[in-house]
Amino acid sequence: MITVTVSKKNNSYISFVSEGHAGYAEEGQDIICAAVSALVINTVNSLEQLTKDSIKAKEKDGFVSFTFTAPISEGGTLLMDSLLLGLTEIEHSYSKRYLKVKVREV
Repeated sequence: MITVTVSKKNNSYISFVSEGHAGYAEEGQDIICAAVSALVINTVNSLEQLTKDSIKAKEKDGFVSFTFTAPISEGGTLLMDSLLLGLTEIEHSYSKRYLKVKVREV
């Protein structure tokens, strides 16, 4: 299962962590892993190239995290809202057996 944890402080995004593998299908055939990866990688690239937000990102097999190193911009918030929307739609469409999305206030 892929577990996504989005952390907010005062209703503002501060970090994102995705870990695990969906286990929906064999490696290379798993549409849930592919969809989650595409959404997350696109969001990281968009934050870095389309906003002035500063993030610190880490990536390895089955793990992606990023933290905002300064308050998030309006554009960054929109990108994060879009990421969360896409991930929760996948979660609802394919069940929490493959993807669990958590948003927590810290």
